[in-house]
Amino acid sequence: MAILPIRLFGDPVLREKGRPVTKFDARLQKIADDMIETMEAAHGAGLAAPQVGLQMRMFVYDIGEGPGVVVNPELSDFSGTYIYEEGCLSLPGIYVEIERPMTVRCCYRDLDGTPHEIVADELLGRVFQHETDHCDGLFFTLRAEKEKRKEAMRAMRETLMPGEKEYIPNREARTGAARREGARVL
Repeated sequence: MAILPIRLFGDPVLREKGRPVTKFDARLQKIADDMIETMEAAHGAGLAAPQVGLQMRMFVYDIGEGPGVVVNPELSDFSGTYIYEEGCLSLPGIYVEIERPMTVRCCYRDLDGTPHEIVADELLGRVFQHETDHCDGLFFTLRAEKEKRKEAMRAMRETLMPGEKEYIPNREARTGAARREGARVL
């Protein structure tokens, strides 16, 4: 397994919609394994393929119950509301309060191509929505209220180095300061 570079806000690959996965093979398994290792090294709760430069509809996640892989996610049946402060591995150090649906149904395939369906709520539902947004070329900041989005953009300009397009997570260096108490980096 390998830790992959994570693309940062501003990289054009993050604005492109991922392509559906059609080949379920050993290569896809290797990509998923590398993405899980990368997510763990960055202390994230989720990581989408576009965040590591791959234009495919796939993400990995772990909210403390072990890692999972979602291929070709399709979300529906949104209900309730849930306000939570989100962070993003492609926007290190930026946290924004976002209102999203509390519950979502996700239809997807596993690494063998077998179809599955799950109704996810609270944090897991939020992770599925956040990572599916990445697969659709969207950033979580677009879901924020106008003033909070402006604050986030200001913070991004102050935080990100001009021209910086990626970073390689380091298990030791990305603890504490990069995380905010009560927020999850998705």
